[in-house]
Amino acid sequence: MRMAEVSAKFGIPQDTLRYYERIGLLPPVNRNPSGIREYTEENLKWVEFVKCMRQAGLSIEALSEYVGLFQQGDQSMNARKDLLTEQRAQLAVRVEEMTKTLERLDHKIASYEQHLSEIERNLHASEREAAI
Repeated sequence: MRMAEVSAKFGIPQDTLRYYERIGLLPPVNRNPSGIREYTEENLKWVEFVKCMRQAGLSIEALSEYVGLFQQGDQSMNARKDLLTEQRAQLAVRVEEMTKTLERLDHKIASYEQHLSEIERNLHASEREAAI
């Protein structure tokens, strides 16, 4: 699959794909004789992983560390697991904070909806009284 197709499939700009490859977040992508990148299924799995982790808020630094550990092979499994466990804990804190914010927003919206309903009822009552 060519870069434009990968970009469209994952919604990642081509410049970002190049950047991720340049800094080592993605393994080097094979090129055809014309120099055009041709992504393999393995490359696509890495693109999907990096996109998922970035959307979850993992930093470039944490992902770079993970990729570096991954490239060391099986001897780095414990370190990779520890890194992902730490990142998961940080993500859980952010999710909890977002959940609290969402609940607060829901409460504020419900309060406005109730207030607006009362205004509307009073307006209709005033209109009926004026018609009498």
